[in-house]
Amino acid sequence: MTNYKKDKRIVLTLAAGGTNFVFSALRGYSEIIEPESYPAYAHDLDKSLKTIISAFKKIIDQLSEKPTAISFAFPGPADYPNGIIQNVGNLPAYANGVALGPMLEEIFKMPVFINNDGDLFTFGEAAAGLLPFINNQFYQKGSIKRFHNLFGITLGTGFGGGIVRNNEIYIGDNSNAGEIWIMRDKLTPGSFVEESVSMRAIIRNYKKYALQVTSQSYASEDIYKIAIGEKEGDQNAALKSFELLGESIGEALANAIALLDGLVVIGGGISESYSLFAPTLFQTLNGIIQKADGSSISRLPINFYDLESDEELNNFFEGHEDTLPIPFSNKSITYDSAKRSGIGLSKLGTSKAIAIGAYEFALRKIDMYL
Repeated sequence: MTNYKKDKRIVLTLAAGGTNFVFSALRGYSEIIEPESYPAYAHDLDKSLKTIISAFKKIIDQLSEKPTAISFAFPGPADYPNGIIQNVGNLPAYANGVALGPMLEEIFKMPVFINNDGDLFTFGEAAAGLLPFINNQFYQKGSIKRFHNLFGITLGTGFGGGIVRNNEIYIGDNSNAGEIWIMRDKLTPGSFVEESVSMRAIIRNYKKYALQVTSQSYASEDIYKIAIGEKEGDQNAALKSFELLGESIGEALANAIALLDGLVVIGGGISESYSLFAPTLFQTLNGIIQKADGSSISRLPINFYDLESDEELNNFFEGHEDTLPIPFSNKSITYDSAKRSGIGLSKLGTSKAIAIGAYEFALRKIDMYL
């Protein structure tokens, strides 16, 4: 496989949010210019599109050679393969459908690739982050075990997801694969899970369980600091907020992994509080589920390990290799009978993983047709 980390081609990138658009350019896995930020003009399509065009032109003018492609993350809903954005959330100017990709191809005369940020985050971690780290460790330890699938989640203002299967982003027939945010929430079954897995959920639950809440406004970071004792407040309520967060994440991941069966990588701002929500996350994943007769079975047919724990990481790598005779022959076969998976934090950092994912996605697509 091509080592895109050392590739000399340049790809233009954009990190698009509801408030700002951040533009850059990558060669290999490294930014070669200082990123530049511009207002998104979320409610003014004309200004928003002209900002994108002028910013990419400005980036190109700084380069010593022509870029190979434009590749970036843009919030959906969208028809990503055709480059059509239909965002009705944080970029309402795009709500009626905008052929953003085709527009940029017409103007800049180069291939343009647009994806969801959760997909590109997961793809970056699959290409250069958690997935190769785990498989390289298996190789170095002489194990026959390898992982080929990765589910990525981003925890922040929302609950994003992405799927990489056998080295390819899986987006589905409607560009809607990996939409974990819309799953039903275990704690409030009438709601979708993002209502319990987001910054607003942490703040809401803190106010709900705190014995005394002042009129001051809270950010999720404040509640994290209260939970670890670095800020005054109701520590028990803060800890409860993260415990509930972990339980909701765990149930959503249990449903997702029951279908995908792969490793899980976590990114986003809330991932910094991993130590607070991880216990209930793993209790849920490795817990039980009831049968109709009242008895119970394991929640999943595989065991989940915390890859951020040295002890659990060692147990995860150990596995259980067995050798079996092949009937009616003088041969045998060795296999790892320990059905398991693991969850780890981003090895690259969320923003860098998205950028690397965008870079590698574009060049793989281009090389596929060479």
